[in-house]
Amino acid sequence: MVKITGFTTRDVRFPTHLDQTGTDAMTVAGDQSVAYCMLYTDSEHVGHGLNFSNGRGNDLICQSIAIIAPRVVGKDLDELTKDWGKTWRYLVMDSQLRWVGPEKGVIHLALAAVVNALWDLWARTLGKPVWRVVADMAPEEIVRCIDFRYITDVLTPEEAIALLKETEHGKSDRINETEENRAVPVYNTSAGWLGFSDDRLKELLKEGLALGYTHFKLKVGRNVDEDRRRLAVAREVIGYDNTLMVDANQVWSVPEAISWMQSLAEFKPWFIEEPTSPDDALGHATIRKALADTPYGPIGVATGEACQNRIIIKQLLQANALDVLQPDPCRVGGLNEVLAVLLLARKFNVPILPHSGGVGLSEYTQHLSAIDYVVISGKKSMLEYVDHEHGHFVCPARVRDGYSITPTDPGYSAEMKAASLDAWEFPGKEGKSWWKSDAAKPLLDGDMV
Repeated sequence: MVKITGFTTRDVRFPTHLDQTGTDAMTVAGDQSVAYCMLYTDSEHVGHGLNFSNGRGNDLICQSIAIIAPRVVGKDLDELTKDWGKTWRYLVMDSQLRWVGPEKGVIHLALAAVVNALWDLWARTLGKPVWRVVADMAPEEIVRCIDFRYITDVLTPEEAIALLKETEHGKSDRINETEENRAVPVYNTSAGWLGFSDDRLKELLKEGLALGYTHFKLKVGRNVDEDRRRLAVAREVIGYDNTLMVDANQVWSVPEAISWMQSLAEFKPWFIEEPTSPDDALGHATIRKALADTPYGPIGVATGEACQNRIIIKQLLQANALDVLQPDPCRVGGLNEVLAVLLLARKFNVPILPHSGGVGLSEYTQHLSAIDYVVISGKKSMLEYVDHEHGHFVCPARVRDGYSITPTDPGYSAEMKAASLDAWEFPGKEGKSWWKSDAAKPLLDGDMV
């Protein structure tokens, strides 16, 4: 029996805007960050969870973690995990905290950090990586992890169990393939940040090809002529035998998205990601219909990283608005809600490409893609991978020969190195944190932090 005895939360920020990592049409100067949560117990085990952020505002998530985490302090871990769906609803049903949500915004981001820390803790006590914890569950156990409120008009618990039982055929073979690191092919976003020069774009695309990547994603949306030039550069390097995707990060209106993408259609992108507001299900459906037939072939529509909950995702699927769904492990309320999203996508036969474009996200999503393949859909899809900040993690996400290396260490892979937490904590401690150094003063005195 393991009892949760306390928690801490830390605000960790990396000044990534200094080298333009993470820049896109919406993010001119972001500092990729994590709101970090640690759950302590009366055993040797500690649970680690985090939520991705982008600089200013990260402290708000940390403050919200400090409001939510006390709800699990003093609880036995077995009590919390024996009926996960009940626990998840308990955490979102504080009526006073719910007023500042409900189930969206800063409070939901904080919830994800706490919930994912619980999963990390539980997996550690079981001696398994999180993906294998889920893979070893019976369909009924997986369904008990999910709060089906608001989605039973589309997916009932009984339907979910039936879908999971259908996928059990061949499951052992898929587990073996996953353990052999051949289950989750990855695509590369690292070359595509808008702030990168053409020379750097070319260099990173060539590096990606050499590493075995066949799918590449570039950011677009600031200037259509610039986008055409950059996509021409990309196609010159990767050719048309490899796959190109583009991402507008929500900057367009619906008519603008249609017009802009029609002007980029000759470069034959597989999909346009986040062409408009992530909450606009009908707008995405309109864009998808308009781009289904261009002179150069169809352009798909993808979104999900900023979709706040299973309800928005349900509506996107109901509206036939998506070709690809990209759930974020931190935007929704942790793994429990992700499982609901994966099952919704399975019912609508929409492939899952989890969002991994930030610190710690690849560490989480390698588990999600393995779960989707082994347990939920039974089909291989693609996983986003960005090659930065992994060195700060005890068990970092890794790629070899174009495939994700499946995590084998117990937990959810979110544990950060103690030295990294100290070195990049904001505002940090004198003599330890970079944010207390002379190098940080221009940022602190300006408007970048």
